[in-house]
Amino acid sequence: MADRAVGIPVAKEGIPFIAVAAGGTLATGWMGWPIAAGAAGLLTLFVSWFFRNPPRTIPQGARLVVAPGDGKVIAVEEEFEPRYLKDRSIRVTIFLNVFDVHINRIPCEGTVENVQYQPGQFLVASKPEATIKNEQNALMIKAGQGAKVLCVQVAGLIARRIICWVSPPERAVLGERFGLIRFGSRMDTFLPLGSVIKVAVGDRVKGGESILGELP
Repeated sequence: MADRAVGIPVAKEGIPFIAVAAGGTLATGWMGWPIAAGAAGLLTLFVSWFFRNPPRTIPQGARLVVAPGDGKVIAVEEEFEPRYLKDRSIRVTIFLNVFDVHINRIPCEGTVENVQYQPGQFLVASKPEATIKNEQNALMIKAGQGAKVLCVQVAGLIARRIICWVSPPERAVLGERFGLIRFGSRMDTFLPLGSVIKVAVGDRVKGGESILGELP
């Protein structure tokens, strides 16, 4: 797969939002409304910051699984995944607040086997039930050694748009950008049993750069 967002300082999906906020800043300033112009200017800065697209230094290793997004690890649990893997696995959940980078990155090397969107609710993304009930998009990757890794973009309370740029049977390249979620969300990564987990609850991670674990 080709990295569709490399070299772009902000995600292209954010440009309309930035343009509207900037237009509001200019319009209120031209009309002589300093308070409104100041508020619109702050909104412009926030939206630009939200859609930022920073480069990352990607670690190398055929069995590595990296964080698919920035944020805080809120769960590391062994459980049965009933929809896609239909097997027991280790779920690592990352919660992204509105100040985190929301570009999502491929967690491991391999092949994209399936991409499946599921409509749903918009519960607070940190709640356990959001794993099943919320709007989400699942990316199934078959790693080079045959292991299955499931990466799920999960919408949150104010996240109303999941974007995914990849489709099967594209090659999955470790750490490359594959999509984003707008305005607060979570990322669930399911690793096979026997994987060596390198993070713990409470850790903060960077998408494409922090190592979540190593495949068996």
